[in-house]
Amino acid sequence: MLSDKSRPIIETTLPVVGEHIGEIARRFYDHLFSNHPELLDGTFNRGNQVDGSQQQALAGSVAGFAGALLSTPVQVPEKLLSRIAHKHASLGIRPDQYQVVHDNLMWAIVDVLGEAVTPDVAAAWDEVYWLMANALINQERGLYSARGVRAETVWRQWRVQRKIHETADVVTFVVQRIDDRLVRTSLPGQYVTVLMQMPDGMRQPRQYSLTRADDGEHRQFSVKRVRGDGKPDGEVSTLLCDSVQIGDVLTMSLPFGDVVLDDSGRPVVFASAGIGITPMAGMLSHLVAAGSGLPIMLLHADVGEGTFALRRQVVSDVLALRNASIFLWYEESGGSNEPVNDVFTGTMDLSQVKLPDNAFYYLCGPIPFLQAVRSTLIERGVAPRDIQYEVFGPDLWQADLD
Repeated sequence: MLSDKSRPIIETTLPVVGEHIGEIARRFYDHLFSNHPELLDGTFNRGNQVDGSQQQALAGSVAGFAGALLSTPVQVPEKLLSRIAHKHASLGIRPDQYQVVHDNLMWAIVDVLGEAVTPDVAAAWDEVYWLMANALINQERGLYSARGVRAETVWRQWRVQRKIHETADVVTFVVQRIDDRLVRTSLPGQYVTVLMQMPDGMRQPRQYSLTRADDGEHRQFSVKRVRGDGKPDGEVSTLLCDSVQIGDVLTMSLPFGDVVLDDSGRPVVFASAGIGITPMAGMLSHLVAAGSGLPIMLLHADVGEGTFALRRQVVSDVLALRNASIFLWYEESGGSNEPVNDVFTGTMDLSQVKLPDNAFYYLCGPIPFLQAVRSTLIERGVAPRDIQYEVFGPDLWQADLD
């Protein structure tokens, strides 16, 4: 918790820092990469630097953590920290890197706010930073220890065994292990980081959900090509979709991610939109492998049948489960050729289906979709603790819909 000396200072200065956090973040990253260009090789997503989304993520996490310390003094925001820690562990972040970030972030705060950063203000924000950093270091140490690795050994190589074109923009990769290290199975809903060497020699990391239960020898993940729509296309997704072929070797992290399937024995409802189907596919696959008899409902929204990635796998898994159903919403009319329970035209409308009592909900998709579905569920009396959600991209550790 914050010290009595720092609390009133943070209360007073948080609005000022929040107002300028975008510029602070921009200066911070410029200064950081000028002093430590090696961090652009395998640690930071340089695409997010170009469009500014990384800065927005930093703004959300710093302001969110400081605000949480003020609103709940006796506890740290575990949900926020857990998302960050899992993301960091999938990148092999080391404890010593927190000092590098600290030095450059504090420089940026002073550079932007100038004389307003008195010694007492600097000390208070230093305390906030290290409360957050030390909590993350401890969580990440636990994640590494639980998997029997160090930050430097989260990586291993896998050979591409299959490449499946799901839709015009989504490709599924099935990879096989090529070393003798023990494969610890993933938890249903987790993701891996794929570390790709780009044509200019720099390595770039991206996270992809695992879309099928592990069998000890193989892993499966799906990639959606990122089209820039006036901005540069996604460099990693384009490279994976266009250039990586069967027989190529990929470097991947161990599985991480804190949004995982609950095993309490309650009914489960999955609600997804677009490429948000990927963690749901992984969870469904685990349920099939376990021979689950739980009541399962999959709700999915997409543009149409042709853009529904992993459609055949997902429908087959729903059919394989003894007590499962699937309902679809397509923006384009035309119905479905799959044996599903019902298909609706338009965006997802939960009033069109009967939801099970006492269910646990998993949501994944664009933030507006998550906000709309989650708000509807809460209005219907679903407890916030019974709703988990996953957000893709730099918002992964920032978005807080509570």
